[in-house]
Amino acid sequence: MDGVEVSVTATDVPPVTPRPSLRAFLPGALRSSLVPWLVARALVGAALLVGHELVTHHHLTGAAAARVHQGLLGWDAGWYQSIAGHGYAGAGPSSLRFFPLLPLVARALSVLPGISVGAAVVVVANISALIGTALMVVLVRLESGDDRLARRSAWLICLAPAAFTFVMGYAEGTLLALAVGCFLALRTRHWGFAALLGMAAGLTRPLGALLLVPAAVEAWRDWRGAAAGERLARSAAVAGPVVGAGAFLGWVAWRYGDGLAPLRLQEQAGHHGRLVDPLVTLAHDASYLVHGHHLGEALHLPWVLVVLALLVVSFRSWPASYGWFSAAVVVLALTGSNLDSFERYALSAFPLILAVGTLTAGRWVRRVVLLLFGSAMFGYALLAFANRYVP
Repeated sequence: MDGVEVSVTATDVPPVTPRPSLRAFLPGALRSSLVPWLVARALVGAALLVGHELVTHHHLTGAAAARVHQGLLGWDAGWYQSIAGHGYAGAGPSSLRFFPLLPLVARALSVLPGISVGAAVVVVANISALIGTALMVVLVRLESGDDRLARRSAWLICLAPAAFTFVMGYAEGTLLALAVGCFLALRTRHWGFAALLGMAAGLTRPLGALLLVPAAVEAWRDWRGAAAGERLARSAAVAGPVVGAGAFLGWVAWRYGDGLAPLRLQEQAGHHGRLVDPLVTLAHDASYLVHGHHLGEALHLPWVLVVLALLVVSFRSWPASYGWFSAAVVVLALTGSNLDSFERYALSAFPLILAVGTLTAGRWVRRVVLLLFGSAMFGYALLAFANRYVP
């Protein structure tokens, strides 16, 4: 009945036994994902149209107007476009903080007639997001057997406030597809696929390397009873994400002489900032909120509290690997000296969306949450296009 939730409980939930093939679930999952995926793009497109109207009537000028004209290739998407079109040397030293898989795929796609590099970046980002959403539907169905929860998860991931970046030329959609695919492989004991997908995730975003955490949790399960060959395969699944990220850092070391340059650049004040005690950052933001100063930074604080609550739900309602992956992502997101883009980083912990799904089984609760999500997505997208919010 509607309103009754079938949740995955206990942290020692055994791995999923595949039935009969994952390919059998994918067509239906794509159908379940297509409508929310299209709605999200309509909302972001509407926000961009409003931004252009504001520019036309001179409510937005200067940097804000330029950001509107950049559209889906604004902010970090512009860096991916530049890397895809000119390589890291042509894009400049600061481009090294962006990992290479998205621009490499976009560059390959742009060789097709009529597809520019910028269009290729946006196409790859959006198709990846659709695939990631569909894979999430498959994953939830396999884990819970609850079709309603699976469809609800598709709507939630597509309309999450920070998911407007899935529509822009960002790498988050690609990371979503690879991370969810990696979880599918881990939970169904396809260690080789998990290793390959984890490696690709490590080449996509620094956060992709954190897939080693759920891989380690799953690999350790029944380790003593595993044969030597399977232990080797499990170890490969754990190493895959680190190998992927390490391959890019190794290339940077060979090409530019400083393998840690991508991480050092990310620690600059204008980006994620240096690593600090998360409690110090949260205390500063709380003081900003109380005194009404730097409200742009202070407004991240409510989202931090929401994410921490969802983290608890994830640990209580889903297998341990889901909770530990989310915890690793959230901790890393909180260790920067500023919380800019926190919501986008937290969205990479897709099990948090599954936690929202377990809390929104009731029809009216679901409708209210989706309405709030969609409205917030439109608002955040408009603020980002108007240069008022750092996505």
